[in-house]
Amino acid sequence: MKKITPKTIATFDTHQKFTSPATAGFLIPLLLACFGLAPMAQAVGPDTDGTIPGANNGEGIGVLVSRTTGVWNTGTGFEALNHLTAGNQNTATGLRALNSDINGGFNTATGVYSLFSNTSGFFNSATGAYALAHNTTGGNNTANGYSALYFNTEGGSNTAIGFGALRKNVDGSSNTAVGQSALLNGMHAFGATAIGINALQNDDVGSNTATGFNALAANTTGFNNTALGVRALASNIDGTDNTAIGNLALTNNVSTSNHVAVGRLAGSGITTANNNIIIGQLSGVHSVFGQVSDRCFIDNIFGAPVSGATFAFVLIDSDGRLGTFTVAANGPDPGGFSPKRVQPQTIPDAATQAMLHRRVEEQQATIAELKSTVAQQQKQIEILTAQFKEQAAQIQKVSAQLEVSKPAPRMVASDQ
Repeated sequence: MKKITPKTIATFDTHQKFTSPATAGFLIPLLLACFGLAPMAQAVGPDTDGTIPGANNGEGIGVLVSRTTGVWNTGTGFEALNHLTAGNQNTATGLRALNSDINGGFNTATGVYSLFSNTSGFFNSATGAYALAHNTTGGNNTANGYSALYFNTEGGSNTAIGFGALRKNVDGSSNTAVGQSALLNGMHAFGATAIGINALQNDDVGSNTATGFNALAANTTGFNNTALGVRALASNIDGTDNTAIGNLALTNNVSTSNHVAVGRLAGSGITTANNNIIIGQLSGVHSVFGQVSDRCFIDNIFGAPVSGATFAFVLIDSDGRLGTFTVAANGPDPGGFSPKRVQPQTIPDAATQAMLHRRVEEQQATIAELKSTVAQQQKQIEILTAQFKEQAAQIQKVSAQLEVSKPAPRMVASDQ
């Protein structure tokens, strides 16, 4: 095999090619770090080829050259497992994979510089170039994808699958990121779950769940949020305890909290109100009152007919429970359902009172209308009566004039 010199190593490192300037930009710091380790790595060691004592196996220049007591390790690639002394059951495949590991164990690194900085971390799995490259003591991490969990140093129990997933995580733990740039920029998040491209890409607190493209993408300090759907809660930054299910649900919410929105575009108009429930394709902004907190919106009810033969009044108690009949104030909940075809006259107690009250109100409205009608008719009668009296007086006057204008009776002489 051709002899490798330190100059050749430097040449090899500097000839790395990347897919884009942006990619090269965030890999430069790693390359500088690698050169910083060059003095320690100059003692390249022999070309390991085959079985090494302690049931170890190596293939490549500088592989497992520092081993003292470590057993059942396998290294394949230039300087893979180069510094390992006492670590056990590690598998490193690729240029400088697990290069810095000293006594860490049960790690698997597949890809250029994967788990490069790991010294004593355990039970890590890195697949992809630069996956878990900066990990030193973190354990139980799984990184699958180019630069996944790239900056993680001591965070544990993280799962990152996808290009750049959990890339900037440093010490955050118990996070799951599946998808390109999922949980990309968070450094300290704990207990976050992001599934989808850019899901929770800026989260740095944790305790959030985002599933879907750009779901909770802008979130930084908000927590206890759940977003399921494309761009669900996409603009949320510090709002908490929100649940958005559906594409674009609560998509414009930034800082408000305690919402439940179910349906495409549900609550998409909310920006200032808190603690609303929106079910269906409703914006959550009232056409008259605007944005108000502590309200409930349900679509497809207003204007929809129900059967006159089977309808029942819906009641609500102070705990927010809905139903169609009541039980005694201190009585137990009997469970089950009332008969399906409850007629209006058989609806007991509060429902009956509500129905009767409504009927009384309707009758009172009818009586008021009738009174108004009677008053109008009475006024018309008075007007007609006055007109009749005036006409009677005129008739009497004309009659008197006719009586006066009659000629006096004449006497006719008789010849007899």
